[in-house]
Amino acid sequence: MSRCELAAQVEEIIKDFVRHHPDNSLKDPSNEKAWDEPIVGFSSGADELYEFYKDHIGPFHWTPHEIFSLTFPDVSGVSPKDLAVICWILPQTEATKADNRKERIYPSERWVRARVFGEEANESLRRHVVEALSAQGYKAVAPVLSPFWSRETSPRFGRASRWSERHAAYVSGLGTFGLCDGLITPLGKAMRVGSVVALMDLPPTPRPYSDHRQYCLFFSDGTCGKCMGRCPVGAITKEGHDKEKCYQHVHVAAAAYAKAKFGIDGLGCGLCQTGVPCESHIPTAEDV
Repeated sequence: MSRCELAAQVEEIIKDFVRHHPDNSLKDPSNEKAWDEPIVGFSSGADELYEFYKDHIGPFHWTPHEIFSLTFPDVSGVSPKDLAVICWILPQTEATKADNRKERIYPSERWVRARVFGEEANESLRRHVVEALSAQGYKAVAPVLSPFWSRETSPRFGRASRWSERHAAYVSGLGTFGLCDGLITPLGKAMRVGSVVALMDLPPTPRPYSDHRQYCLFFSDGTCGKCMGRCPVGAITKEGHDKEKCYQHVHVAAAAYAKAKFGIDGLGCGLCQTGVPCESHIPTAEDV
């Protein structure tokens, strides 16, 4: 099987899960799907950006080789170039985006369900990809499901973790970052990301950008900034994203609201991901 054929097979494993698996559900009375059709990208474990992240974010941030070696300590002779990083973008449904677009302080019920039950589906998808590849003889690990994964504090950026799926998606050609720190993808910013590291030879997806903020109109041509007005707690300004203000709203205030309003133990917000030009695609000047 050629590299391209293998890549197509991996992509189909992911897309078939989203299309047909019962876990892709908001778990509401009508059993709506949590996610629409995904896109998939690949990168090499030897891509220099993974080492850059380690230097830039903090020494705790894994390279693909590090998490693979932690997971499979008995496998020797594996180099970074032998590994592939598989990433996917799970876009919110139009119904979920439309609901959240109307909100001004707290998330809609569909958005909360996507954040809670949709992320459970994403966890199931990560395990499914690992199991499907393992069944074919490929060793694989989903870094964020690893018992070694943890949240960390970056000296430069504050709240961080040992593996960032958004940053892996950037390396894998799937999008660039916006003013609010969200990843702007060809399917927009209203989405979730998943990733798996595998010992297999896959062709890296070309990166159609040269700057990590290229798709954000605020940085590319000084316009837009709509996400600033969408944030209910002023956590997004021209200076960037205040992670602490955002965390307190999403994890404390919005979580309490979700429990009281919808009876769901969860969290969410997503206002900066909806009602903005980059909600569902890469924005252009015409969108503003």
